[in-house]
Amino acid sequence: MFEFIRTHRRLMQFLLLLIILPSFAFVGLESYTSMGDASNTVAKVADQTITQPEWDAAQREQMSRFREMFGDQFDAKMFDTPEAKQEILNNLIAQRVLTAEAKRNKLAVTDQALQQTIVNMGGLTTADGKFDVERYKAILAAQGMTPTMYEARLRQELTSQQVNAAIQNTAFAPDSLAKRLSELGEQEREVQQLAFKKSDYAGQVKVTDDMLKSYYEKSNQFNVPEQVKAEYVVLTADALAAQINVSDADIKSYYEQNAKHYGVEEQRRASHILIGVNKDASDAEKAAAKTKAEQLLATLRKNPQEFAKLAKENSSDTGSAERGGDLGFFGKGMMVKPFEEAAFKLKQGELSDLVQSDFGFHIIKLTAIKPASTKTLDEVKNEIANDIRKQLVTKKYTETADVFSNTVYEQADSLKAVADKLKLKIETTGDLSRQPNPAVAPTAPYNNQKFLTALFSDESLKNKRNTEAVEVAPNTLIAGRVTEYKPASKRPFDEVKALVHERVVQEEAAALAKKAGEAKLAALQEKDDASGFSATQIVSRAKSQGLNPAVFLAVMKADTSKLPAYVGVDVPQGFGVLRIVRVTQPANVDSAKRQAEHQQITAALAQQETFAYIEALKQKAKVKILRPVAKSETTE
Repeated sequence: MFEFIRTHRRLMQFLLLLIILPSFAFVGLESYTSMGDASNTVAKVADQTITQPEWDAAQREQMSRFREMFGDQFDAKMFDTPEAKQEILNNLIAQRVLTAEAKRNKLAVTDQALQQTIVNMGGLTTADGKFDVERYKAILAAQGMTPTMYEARLRQELTSQQVNAAIQNTAFAPDSLAKRLSELGEQEREVQQLAFKKSDYAGQVKVTDDMLKSYYEKSNQFNVPEQVKAEYVVLTADALAAQINVSDADIKSYYEQNAKHYGVEEQRRASHILIGVNKDASDAEKAAAKTKAEQLLATLRKNPQEFAKLAKENSSDTGSAERGGDLGFFGKGMMVKPFEEAAFKLKQGELSDLVQSDFGFHIIKLTAIKPASTKTLDEVKNEIANDIRKQLVTKKYTETADVFSNTVYEQADSLKAVADKLKLKIETTGDLSRQPNPAVAPTAPYNNQKFLTALFSDESLKNKRNTEAVEVAPNTLIAGRVTEYKPASKRPFDEVKALVHERVVQEEAAALAKKAGEAKLAALQEKDDASGFSATQIVSRAKSQGLNPAVFLAVMKADTSKLPAYVGVDVPQGFGVLRIVRVTQPANVDSAKRQAEHQQITAALAQQETFAYIEALKQKAKVKILRPVAKSETTE
């Protein structure tokens, strides 16, 4: 990868998030338009505010998206840092300044463009390629949104993207720059190595007791951190769920009270022929389009079976024209108002009169009607049971969590009271330190930074009282109590003397190897001598596998204006002297690869320009962050 791109990783991560956050995926679709009181305001952007609930919602949405992307490999801790939280706030601010700029420039998205964006989304078509309106509504309903709410947000995002695209699409990389970077990426260097291994110098090391004692006293690698043994109890919603049964009577009652939620609105299927004309077109252009539409309608009145053929030949809506004008099934709220009103007045098989919208003139043929219906109790029984169980678990967990928290606080000299009251098991664990143990699963409730911080508090350590109830995961509380404390210590010298001796020998041998290597390097820089070096090896950015990273960097950074060039480098085995004898370019140029690299460079420059543009917009909008992320938030 190019050095430019490598050194701008944070910039690219920021812009990647900027692209991801307003994506059209149906995950965590929460409204970012709610306004809170002044005490909840975390930032101001022009005449807009960003509230704490909006910030929290953006963090949950981002976590949800990454959880879906990475599955079991997802680690929520990557978002529990000041940097990650600040990045999300920065992205919200960037969205707001782009929205403000779009509004200032009176940018808009047409109904047709909005509709096409929705139709083109993945996972929203049936097996025969038709747009699945029911699935579309169901996905939005699961997120607490209606099509109207979602489409308003989508329209705003598409409008903001026009501002973003105006900058990104104008970036370019000069051919000379792209060529130079490509050549650097392809450059090959022939190298020889001369190793000075520390193992060859170990026999020369003279170790004294003073050297051992000095190394032991200065080193912290023999330190043993303070540790505790503890007992703990855990309360989870999953455990409570097993205690809840939902009866058939409950399910029936819920169904009857919420019957309207299981209804499916009437759906209609239609085909259309659109003779497109812009709403801002001249009167002459509109008249010509209308005349053509009237002629087609007259033909269809006589030969309605020609509809599909005429749609393919004449319709300006190329997407539906390929299907003979077929638009699939749709409900109310899916089409522009004039089209919808006309379609829902037609009888099956009937042709409409000319219908004018902002897109032009439509001829509509209603091909099918799917009447409104209500799902039966049997069809939704399992769904209702799960909904009721979730509600009951949420309620029970909330109530039980209060009891849990109060009990461990009020009867703080033991966990037995809360364990008996809530039928929880007291667990024990040992060798806990102030930081999570990387060898223990991060999902283990006791291996959590917040819990460990509470466990090592003065109240817990000195007074042997219960910790407060700590939330270590969604719907998971833990409280603990220290049963044994071991202060920080250092392993006795006699116990580690052999290990200290080995480390001292290695350290001294490495110093001798480096001294010898540097002397040899100085001599070679005065007078070239290839004796003792290994056979030549070709090193390039594409051929560095198996090569020590330090050696690779030293070779590629070496000044090769004069050959042979020499450079020294520390390596795990000791010290290496590198002799660069030749610098070449590949005989054949891969044109396709060069073109791809040119595009990469252009994209990197576009991202840089976009970043600078957004920063300028922030200045223009007089952005004020009222509540920056505090580092202490991660260790509460």
